[in-house]
Amino acid sequence: MKHFLKIEDFSSEQLDKLVVKANEFKKVRYQNILKNKTLITMFFNPSTRTKISFDLAITELGGHCVTLEPGKSSWGIEINEGAVMDSEAEEHLKDAIKVISRYADFVGIRCFPKFQDWEKERKDLILHNLAMWSEIPVVNMETISHPCQALAMLQTIKNKFKTFKKKKFVMSWAYHPKGLNTAVANSASVAASIVGMDVTIVNPPDYDLDPYFINLVKENCKVNDTEFSMTNNMDEAYEGADFIYIKSWGSLKQIGNFQPEIHNQYKNWKVDSNLMKKTNNAYISHCLPLRRNMLVTDEVLDSPNSLIYEEAENRLHVQKAILCELNNEWYRGK
Repeated sequence: MKHFLKIEDFSSEQLDKLVVKANEFKKVRYQNILKNKTLITMFFNPSTRTKISFDLAITELGGHCVTLEPGKSSWGIEINEGAVMDSEAEEHLKDAIKVISRYADFVGIRCFPKFQDWEKERKDLILHNLAMWSEIPVVNMETISHPCQALAMLQTIKNKFKTFKKKKFVMSWAYHPKGLNTAVANSASVAASIVGMDVTIVNPPDYDLDPYFINLVKENCKVNDTEFSMTNNMDEAYEGADFIYIKSWGSLKQIGNFQPEIHNQYKNWKVDSNLMKKTNNAYISHCLPLRRNMLVTDEVLDSPNSLIYEEAENRLHVQKAILCELNNEWYRGK
C-alpha cells in the first residue's frame, strides 16, 4: 500500500483489514504509533470534517499536521507537466511535492474538479501527478473520488450488520441547488460493490455517474454474484433497502453549462419518512454537510436509523488506520 488514492485499488479483504484496525482505534483513541511523524495536507477546496479529522488522526497517534491552502495561505500551484507558468500560479506541483517529501512523512490532497471539461478532469490529473512525483505516501482527501469517506461508510455499515452479503445498498440522488461533485457517490457505490452488497443507484434522467465507476460497480457485482441495478424511480429503488446513502451530484451532461431550469425540476427528490417506510427498516447516512429539509427531512435525519454522526466520527478512525498502514508498508518497502 504505497498510496491511498482510490477505493477500487483495494480488495474486500484489504478494506476489511482497515475497518478492523479503525474499530481498534475507536476503542483506544490515543496511542503513540506515529510519534514524531508529520502529515502535510493540501486543501484546494473548503473542508470541515476532512480537515479536522486528519489533523486529529495524526495528532492523537503522536504526530502532527501542517495544513496548506494553495492560493490562499500558500502559493498558488500549477499542476500540469510542461506548463509555461505565465499565469497566476507561482509554484509548480512537482517542486512543491519534492520539497514536502523532504519535510514530511505523508501528504494529503483535496482538490475538486471544476466541472468545465470532464474528459480532462475525469483523468484526475492533480492526484495522478502528485502520486507520480511524491517521495512519500499520498492520501486522496477528495478529488473525483473520495476513498476515505467510502471507508468510513463501510466501517459504519459493518458495525450495524453482521455481514455485507445480500444487503441492499442504495445510492440515492437528492436535490441540491448546485451541481455538486460526484466523488462521494463514485467511491461509495464502488465500495459497496467490492464488499459484496447488492447495489442500486437511483438518480434523475441524465444524472448518471461516469461510466468508469458504473462499470466498476457492475463488474464487482458480477464477480461477487450480487445484484446491480440503476433506476430513475425512487419508490422502486427504496423497496426492501437495508442501507440508504444520500448524495447530491451534478449532471455530467451539464458540465460547463449548468442549466438551472433542468436541475430545479427535481426539487421533489427529497427523502422523507414515507419513502423510508418502503425500506427494510433501513439505516441512512450522508457524508455531510447537507441542507436539512431540502435533501432529507429532519424526521429522517434525527431518527434512530440515521448514521450521519457515526459515519462522521468514523472518518477519524479510518484515517488513523490508513496512515498507520501507509507508514508500515512504506518503511517496510525501504
